[in-house]
Amino acid sequence: MYRRIGNEENRQNRDKTSKEKNAVEEEPKAKKEPVDVLRTRTGGAYIPPAKLRMMQDQITDKESEQYQRMNWERLKKKIHGLVNKVNTGNLVSVVRSLLQENIIRGKGLLVRSIIQAQAFSPVFSHVYAAFVAVINSKFPHIGELLLRRLIVQFKRSFRRNDKGTTVTVSKFIAHLINQRVAHEVLALEIMILMMETPTDDSVEVSIAFLKECGAKLLEVSPRALDTVFTRLRGILQDGDSTNLDKRVQYMIEVVMTIRKDQFKAYPAVIEELDLIDEEDQITHTISLEDAVNPENELSGIGTTSGTTEIIDNTEQNLVAFRREVYLTIQSSLDFQEAAHKLLKMKVSKELEAELCHMLVDCCCQQRTYERFYGLLCERFCRLRKEYQTTFEKIACDTYATIHRFDITKLRNMARLISHLLFTDAINWTIFTDVRLTENDTTSSGRIYLKYIFQELCESMGLAKLYERISDPTLQTAFAGLFPRDNPQNTRFAINFFTLTGLGGLTR
Repeated sequence: MYRRIGNEENRQNRDKTSKEKNAVEEEPKAKKEPVDVLRTRTGGAYIPPAKLRMMQDQITDKESEQYQRMNWERLKKKIHGLVNKVNTGNLVSVVRSLLQENIIRGKGLLVRSIIQAQAFSPVFSHVYAAFVAVINSKFPHIGELLLRRLIVQFKRSFRRNDKGTTVTVSKFIAHLINQRVAHEVLALEIMILMMETPTDDSVEVSIAFLKECGAKLLEVSPRALDTVFTRLRGILQDGDSTNLDKRVQYMIEVVMTIRKDQFKAYPAVIEELDLIDEEDQITHTISLEDAVNPENELSGIGTTSGTTEIIDNTEQNLVAFRREVYLTIQSSLDFQEAAHKLLKMKVSKELEAELCHMLVDCCCQQRTYERFYGLLCERFCRLRKEYQTTFEKIACDTYATIHRFDITKLRNMARLISHLLFTDAINWTIFTDVRLTENDTTSSGRIYLKYIFQELCESMGLAKLYERISDPTLQTAFAGLFPRDNPQNTRFAINFFTLTGLGGLTR
């Protein structure tokens, strides 16, 4: 009995000691602060996209640091994933997906992801260069930032004698030169630097670089390329005296053979990656001697405070405005009701010109001319001087691009302009830039002028039209329509008006 009581007491003592020990161990754990996974260098533990969106939805303050940090992490993962997917077949679709993200804010992330992806796969340098070329044509500051970082990385690896990194970076720069993102002067500077004091590594780097962009240099700067190969030939001849490795000497002979073959085995840009027209590309001229700023701070998160400005680059607001104008016009019984409804919309000054263009477009899209649109445009011209000026500019621009109009659209436009001229809603000075000669007009332009003056003659009568043309204050406007500087031009204008039944205007 005593033994049983003793065992019971021992068990209770052991349980008490164990509980005290666990309490002591749990006390420091409770005091340990939780780690914010979003503040770690790598972004912390993986957070599924659905959970990340849920966490963002729970935050009411969209300008708080926590919300912006979550948004930054989402942007970083999205950009990194898209860059890693790039290949020859899906390059265009990846760029389209990338443009849906805020790459202006995340340009540092984008540039870093591209450089890292190219460093891991140098064999795809030409693909990443084409990817950069497309982005550079739309956002040149991103292409310039990437080029600056590559130059800084190239100079750093060259000073450290890091041959592997130098070769990788130089290949990327070479393909950026092929894509006209970087100027060819940069290639010549790299070649001069590599061969200034030739070593096995420097000559090997220069040859690898020359293979990638030699075809481009042969196209744009053949004399400079001759200078480079003259220097290589001199290095090869002095190879024994400079203790140049036999393997490197053989590499020089190989690249000379490639040059004799016009670099056919190493084209500058393959057909699948030639995506940007030469006139659309923006070339950056950055020298190795320039003190460039890599702007490494752009790769880190930056919070913004105050009002967040949203720029509508998709023109969704403009499309919605045009739709509202169209529906307003279609639901109106007459031009007065349409004008009243459009004025009630309180159109902003930025959209006033778009309203005028929309009225003209609606008129031109009709199967036949409707006087409704002429009266509506006339009403707006009389309301404010700004509307009148806009319609006058539309009339001038239309004549310059009239060759793009089909015959129905051309006829409707001519009748609209003739109505505005007849009612003096716009000034007759719109004819100032018109020059009625054989060389300065097209067939579409002559048909357009014929319709305008025939409509004016029908509305005003030939006598009043002739009186308007003879107005001394408008002689500058009609000097091109009735040229007197050359007998041949005068004869052409007389024949034009005579054949259109308006010979009375040439008296």
